[in-house]
Amino acid sequence: MWSVIANHIAEVKGISFNARNIKTITGGCINETYQIQDHNKSYFVKLNNLDSIDMFEAEADGLNEMAATKTIRVPSPICFGISNQKSYLVLEYIHLNNGNFKSQTNLGKDIAKLHSIGQKKFGWHRNNTIGTTMQLNPINNNWPEFFRKYRLEFQINLAKKNGFEFHRSKELLDKTDDFFYGYKPKPTLLHGDLWSGNFAFDENKNPVVFDPANYYGDREAEFGLTEMFGGFSSDFWNGYNSVLPLDPGYSTRKELYRLYHTLNHLNLFGSSYAVSAQQLISQLNKTKLI
Repeated sequence: MWSVIANHIAEVKGISFNARNIKTITGGCINETYQIQDHNKSYFVKLNNLDSIDMFEAEADGLNEMAATKTIRVPSPICFGISNQKSYLVLEYIHLNNGNFKSQTNLGKDIAKLHSIGQKKFGWHRNNTIGTTMQLNPINNNWPEFFRKYRLEFQINLAKKNGFEFHRSKELLDKTDDFFYGYKPKPTLLHGDLWSGNFAFDENKNPVVFDPANYYGDREAEFGLTEMFGGFSSDFWNGYNSVLPLDPGYSTRKELYRLYHTLNHLNLFGSSYAVSAQQLISQLNKTKLI
């Protein structure tokens, strides 16, 4: 397998490359991850089962699209394929570091710059995954409808299949549009899975983001997961707002966006997220909007 991957790298890059040194990299919970080296050349490799090739192809698509905006650094996709009953994705290897307060500020600014580039419709040109959960991205010009149907309702129905049901979930779906009264979301490219485990800083302490779940959505949806686990300092938010200030209504809508990721974590990792999901649904149903 490693010789196949090395030969693929060599073909794409037009270089001589052999898998002389392979190191396991820890930290991820979905893929096997490695650093593959040949003298002074190094690449990052993800491995998963055969069925994950579409996930890897979508990830490469998303990274390329983010890179094309020239707003924030991402690891460049090199190649992907299948070998020895495994699918693989090869990325540029970036030596990641901790940042400082300025790094967090620049991360916020770079994400805001990404969000400043408008798109024509919500959705994306393909479906992808959020973690390992299918994420549907049909083209749509109505954001509340898109978010209700392809984010919340999809996850609620999946949770039901997994044995979880939520009191007043239909009531919340029926009132989703009300959260956007007086606010007109504009489509923009989102990273889609922005949490503290999916960003770091390069050798110059510049921001790097990776492991995306891209689509065109309301920029506020970017932060549903960002606020779940911490890791984003006040410098991040100051940097973001200095470029693209958040709408005052975000303080209410952020719980709606958090619900999507809470439901997804329930469907990925099990019952420990069930109480939080129900609490959010109950809280959102009590919110006075109009």
